[in-house]
Amino acid sequence: METIANLFAQGGDDAYFGEPITQLEHALQCAQLAEEAGADDDTIVAAFLHDIGHLLPPDLAGGYMDGYGTVDHERLGADYLRERGFSEKVAQLIENHVNAKRYLVYKNPAYFARLSEASLKTLEFQGGPMTAAEAMLFETNPYFKGILLMRTWDEQAKIPGLPTPGIDYYMAIVERNANRVD
Repeated sequence: METIANLFAQGGDDAYFGEPITQLEHALQCAQLAEEAGADDDTIVAAFLHDIGHLLPPDLAGGYMDGYGTVDHERLGADYLRERGFSEKVAQLIENHVNAKRYLVYKNPAYFARLSEASLKTLEFQGGPMTAAEAMLFETNPYFKGILLMRTWDEQAKIPGLPTPGIDYYMAIVERNANRVD
């Protein structure tokens, strides 16, 4: 838990790429949205840590998206947490939150129209909209509905100055869920 807290201590005050909030504010807002929706602890943890791949040391990154964060941050973050004993549900929700954006852009033109400038820019790096075949496969993921909810919270969690519980509150939930298997 100390390493996760340290990642937030080192990079949590950094701007959330192209948005008017910090990395930590975005994480806290996502977790709060999950909790307010009545999500289970695994989902709250995933919401809180979904962008942890952006906070990992540069030597773990496979490249950067022109000032919009780490390429494949979702896979890096999921693998990082798997290695630390987090559940597969947590890892899957994190690993697929970018795929959810690609899926929703494919399925729903109105969703595409609502994306922020930063989300549109990162979409280019993330493979663009899914193909029909990719979308059909994605829909078979056992966590499909939770992944889509995660994406919704991710898009909503960009409000400057929104009051949320602090990092210690969500780190306690993270600690309860670490080293637990499905």
